[in-house]
Amino acid sequence: MRRVHFFPYLFSFSFYVLTFSLNAKTDFPFIPGERLDYELSWGFIPVGSAVIEIGPRDSLSNAPWQICFSVRTNSFADKFYKVRTKVTSWVDCNFTHSLKYVKSQHEGKTRKEIQVNFDYSKNQVTYLENEKPPRILPLSRKVYDPLAIAFAFRCFPTEAGKAKILPTCDGKKFLDVRVKVGKREDIKVPFGCLPGNDVTPDMKDLSGVFKKSPKGILRVWYSDGYRRIPLKISSKVVVGRFTAELISAQNLQKK
Repeated sequence: MRRVHFFPYLFSFSFYVLTFSLNAKTDFPFIPGERLDYELSWGFIPVGSAVIEIGPRDSLSNAPWQICFSVRTNSFADKFYKVRTKVTSWVDCNFTHSLKYVKSQHEGKTRKEIQVNFDYSKNQVTYLENEKPPRILPLSRKVYDPLAIAFAFRCFPTEAGKAKILPTCDGKKFLDVRVKVGKREDIKVPFGCLPGNDVTPDMKDLSGVFKKSPKGILRVWYSDGYRRIPLKISSKVVVGRFTAELISAQNLQKK
């Protein structure tokens, strides 16, 4: 298997989506304790698993949301390119902007400990990586980190044919990503067939694996209805097609 930095980008963008505003702190399609489990495949070969969880939170307080994402390859893929990566995002109580982003990246020979702090009072973003000197960027507007935007989309009703711009920052650069919502279709997942909406980003400004594969296509299908759960992610890159399929969903919002 050719070395490709796929896993962090599968979810890091798999969820590049729309901005929104909420009228009430409790008006969310997800709740603390939600857990989504995915099976990762390269073509027809299972290569690992991923989990997205929402941490505990007092819904009556102004405490931030905490989202955790972890991905690991299985014993087969470990022989070629071992991955053990965890990402955590903290978002304000109204889910309008990111506060902090932390990544522990163990992929192949890569070992990175990354922390990004969004300080809106000082209008700056601070990026820390391992023992390197901090990098500081000016911050002039509210932004989401690469993980938080997965849940931003879920708070916004989908409409086929529409496109939105999402301001995002990973600590090193800012991007305005154009996201288009495609047609509604039935999506097959291991536990059944569910209606979903096809979401595709404009990837011209994305780096990583997509830089090596300019014609790569990333598609995300979110469940139809109030919860808008990411059911399936498909990415076509230089070495084939990677897919993440939802295999389990726990502690979902009841609405």
